[in-house]
Amino acid sequence: MQGGTTFHFVNGGIEEALRAAFEAAGDGDVLVGGGAATVRQYLRASLIDEMHIAIVPVLLGSGERLFDDLGPSTGNYRCVEHVCSPAITHVRIARTGRDVGGGRKR
Repeated sequence: MQGGTTFHFVNGGIEEALRAAFEAAGDGDVLVGGGAATVRQYLRASLIDEMHIAIVPVLLGSGERLFDDLGPSTGNYRCVEHVCSPAITHVRIARTGRDVGGGRKR
């Protein structure tokens, strides 16, 4: 793409996609993009180190639940920052260190 952005598609599941992303990133950060279903898969597996959520008070419809059916992985995360204004709320959630692997920022 213009500006040098490259997309790679992986069929081997979330762990394989994450491994390939870390390999491609070298010392850089890896960001997980996608809809709520994609993010839930990584959260269930405790593969996200930190997540920034921007909440805007606009009703757009039913949408997908980001934190639906995460199972026991919910105990592996905590809110580390919460900043509000009338227009937006920012929440930063980080992995606590329990049940984690890899040791690299995701």
